[in-house]
Amino acid sequence: MQEFVNKAIDICTNAGGKLILALLVFIIGKAVINKLMKLIGKIKGFDKMDATARSFLYNILKGVLYTILIISIIGILGVPMASVVAVLASCGLAVGMAMQGALGNLAGGLMLLIFRPFNVGDYIMAGGEEGTVKSISLIYTLLTTVDNKVVSIPNGSLMNATIKNLSSEENRRVDLTFNIGGDNAIEDVRSVILRTVGESEKVLMTPAPQIEPVAGIPGGLQYTVRVWTKSPNYWDVYFEMMREIPTALGKAGIGGPSTPIKVNN
Repeated sequence: MQEFVNKAIDICTNAGGKLILALLVFIIGKAVINKLMKLIGKIKGFDKMDATARSFLYNILKGVLYTILIISIIGILGVPMASVVAVLASCGLAVGMAMQGALGNLAGGLMLLIFRPFNVGDYIMAGGEEGTVKSISLIYTLLTTVDNKVVSIPNGSLMNATIKNLSSEENRRVDLTFNIGGDNAIEDVRSVILRTVGESEKVLMTPAPQIEPVAGIPGGLQYTVRVWTKSPNYWDVYFEMMREIPTALGKAGIGGPSTPIKVNN
């Protein structure tokens, strides 16, 4: 009996020592990883990287370091590595089959990093959503909409969707249409609109604005107005033109299309 008790004490002592050592390694390792990641973030070349690439690289490095820490703890606990590898392989197969969608999103995230159709801060339209790219993770891309809502789009869906990047170019064109009465001279209409456009500080004169009638409508003509501006000023110019052009036309006595009179036979 005494021999059994002594053996049990030895086993508990050894197991307890291993658990305490594993716990210490985890605490110290976690602190070292956090400190190391902060130092990496301050590296001169790292902090100048694009936000998208920096986020991906940061997450990958952190995952690798934690993987090494976990393997070290398993070794300290005395678990045979062959058994661990076998279990991980079995779990990996099962998890892989159950998480095909997530793995597709992960692959999509890696492709986004390689081909770079957009970056953090760009305004895009994709997957039926549009907004400013807030962040790009391994699985999801977050957009902030114009009404300050956050939309999560799976990266796998993004890679299979048509993406419109509205921020990639320095300038962007604003297209507007106005219906104007047919009894107004075309040159008079163009002159009023061109003068209004020219008074805006955010409208570019090169390329030159385009103001032309494009279609006939009942009682008048439909005009298209195309002006260029810096991409960040798109919505400012859009709303400014929607306010100022109708006001200027009204002051010049240029009205909308007249309603055709229906004659009943």
